[in-house]
Amino acid sequence: MSNCAIVGINWGDEGKGRMVDLLTEDFDVVVRYQGGGNAGHTVINEFGKFALHLLPSGIFRPNVVNVLGNGVALDPENLALEIDTVREKGVPLSPENLKISDRASLLLPWHRDLDELEERRLADKKYGSTKQGIAPFYSDKYQKKTVLAGEIFDRERMMAHLLEIAEWKNLILTKVYGAEPYTEEKLAAWYDTYCEKIKPYVCDTGKILARASKDGKNILFEAQLGSLRDLDYGIYPYTTSSNAIAAYAPVGSGLPSAKIDEVIGVVKAYSTCVGEGPFTCEMFGDEADRLRDAGGEYGAKTGRPRRVGPVDLVATRYGVAVQGATALALTKMDVMSYMDKIPVCTHYVLNGEVTDDFPFPSDLADAEPVIEYVDGWGCDISKVRKYEDLPAAARAYVEMIENAVGCRIKYVSVGAERDSIIIR
Repeated sequence: MSNCAIVGINWGDEGKGRMVDLLTEDFDVVVRYQGGGNAGHTVINEFGKFALHLLPSGIFRPNVVNVLGNGVALDPENLALEIDTVREKGVPLSPENLKISDRASLLLPWHRDLDELEERRLADKKYGSTKQGIAPFYSDKYQKKTVLAGEIFDRERMMAHLLEIAEWKNLILTKVYGAEPYTEEKLAAWYDTYCEKIKPYVCDTGKILARASKDGKNILFEAQLGSLRDLDYGIYPYTTSSNAIAAYAPVGSGLPSAKIDEVIGVVKAYSTCVGEGPFTCEMFGDEADRLRDAGGEYGAKTGRPRRVGPVDLVATRYGVAVQGATALALTKMDVMSYMDKIPVCTHYVLNGEVTDDFPFPSDLADAEPVIEYVDGWGCDISKVRKYEDLPAAARAYVEMIENAVGCRIKYVSVGAERDSIIIR
């Protein structure tokens, strides 16, 4: 049996979905263990192009069981719509290959409202939320004011629980933000429209995972976002509201006894960042626009332009350490082919001193990047499938990153398609 976690090393948006879709050929179970519908995993395969937000990226593989674990912010509305979208493109999806933990808390309708209302109140101090209700959801979960997915089987009891929470939540909506309250009719319509749709998939996934582990099945744990968005180890407060690191996988998946054998960290060949917060290596102007357009760097969930920059060796080294990565996947190498000289953020300068240590969050705003340039390869590498067939400058780029961050790069992605990969 092999337990493997696929995680983001930097700010998220590294291409984890693409790697999960590739590697699930060797796994029996894929589990999403944290996060919600606030980010997208882009996958291109024989069914088409998809931006998955809640569904595990193993959903396209026959005979793979996909699990949404108890650590996920389970949004019935978004999930129901996503299931319909995937099915319409011919992807077989049923309770046989998609299972939702009965212990997952439901993201409720007011969570999205509160997210947007708070960002509006913060104005120019906003956190850059995707307004999918994630922060209000996790806040309520830790206050024990959410509803578990397993409660949807008893409509009467669940409605009573919803109304009990709504009495408290309506005070916040109306008194703090001046918004409309939630009525029993509104909540009943939400339950009947969306909770009923996901009900067939809800079950005791803890038993399923324990049995799979006992039977020696291979389990892949899929993270959302990346190290620098982790609530405890990221660029707080510009983080997500859950733990995106591999160490949380056993807890959030529903298999707390799991031992992770391998952690594959996903890194882009350059840096991208969606949302607010410090981004030390950020590019601006025409140089940034060209890289953004070459890489199609627009949010999978929001469509908003991603902030871009060169590969950041300081942040990446930190991300590798936080994740305990045993191997790396370097994605979007093909995007860099237009550059004659490739910028690399090799160090930071903080308080007048050069450092290789990733700063404390509140110090990041004062950090400046040290940019050095390496030779580009100046040709299309998207058809290359063997490492030795890459141009010498491309190989040198891979090995420069590998040596700087102290972790082996096992996979080099040269395109978005499933087979556009070099395995070293």
